[in-house]
Amino acid sequence: MSFWEKLMNAINTTASSMLSTIVDAIRTLFEGDPETRRKVAFSVAIIALSAKMAKADGIVSEKEVQAFRDIFEFPPDQAKNVARLYNLARQDVAGYDVYAARLASLCSSCEPDCPVLENVLDGLFHIAKADGIIHEKEMEFLRHIAIIFEMSEEHFDRIVARHVAVGRDPYRILGVSPSDDFTSIRRRYLVLVGENHPDRLVSRGVPEEFHAIANERMAALNAAYEAIEKERRAA
Repeated sequence: MSFWEKLMNAINTTASSMLSTIVDAIRTLFEGDPETRRKVAFSVAIIALSAKMAKADGIVSEKEVQAFRDIFEFPPDQAKNVARLYNLARQDVAGYDVYAARLASLCSSCEPDCPVLENVLDGLFHIAKADGIIHEKEMEFLRHIAIIFEMSEEHFDRIVARHVAVGRDPYRILGVSPSDDFTSIRRRYLVLVGENHPDRLVSRGVPEEFHAIANERMAALNAAYEAIEKERRAA
């Protein structure tokens, strides 16, 4: 049985229409399969946050819905089920902070600035900028999510730098300083590449369907490193 079939079977097994109840039910339904339970619960939570992110500025545009589809791939025959879950999250009265806290508790890493949760924020930024601009309420939403995730302000600023095109700073994206020597910058870049490789995400319990956003992040890291390398060679 595929991951999505397990997910939708879990949802169909519950009688409640509240997504928060569904998340709790998943923990019970997959009690004997902790890996699948973590993946299913993670997916439900990210779908819920994505749906609520799309509502943060008061308007749910088709571009934002499409952005969700871009970062969360699913089999064509599961489109109706995913749409059902997405719409359920949009209609649920529970606040986004509930889902953010649940998602944070599922993170398999105990280290600060959990890479799995960074993946989630990248996805939410992708949706927020889909209509060409990140609105003030959306940025407020994202910053509050980062706080719930216990993410440092410096780390959050690096994520912002990857997604805000105006004034994009390659040093900020890599978390290095223009005064650092190139050897140190390259070392930092290689660490980030290792931490964000798709294979590492699998080991952390992130569903394969969500790996598209990791590829986008890797592209931003590579572009930042190449920009710095070009600048240093020119100098």
